[in-house]
Amino acid sequence: MLSPEMNMKPPKRKALEAAGWKVGTVKEFLNLTDAEEAYIEMKLSLARELEETRKAKHLTQKALAQLLKTSQPRVAMMEKADQSVSIDLLVRALLQLGTHLRLAA
Repeated sequence: MLSPEMNMKPPKRKALEAAGWKVGTVKEFLNLTDAEEAYIEMKLSLARELEETRKAKHLTQKALAQLLKTSQPRVAMMEKADQSVSIDLLVRALLQLGTHLRLAA
């Protein structure tokens, strides 16, 4: 879930709230629907998987870019789930690396 406050230590949360800050989720802040939140989570998960797979295969971003016939900056954007990167592109890159993807139930 997109809720970093869940990782926040209770004393820190209490101090922030006492100082007048509102602590909530990204979903609440951006007023996301459940579908929008799921889409973002999926994209972030695929981007993390791409970076982890690349590193596990001991590839540089440049080497992966050559394999995918793209540029190193584009690979960096893929790994950061940049808004210009589609889920389709992330899936294609993972499949090119030999990753077996499973659909979530």
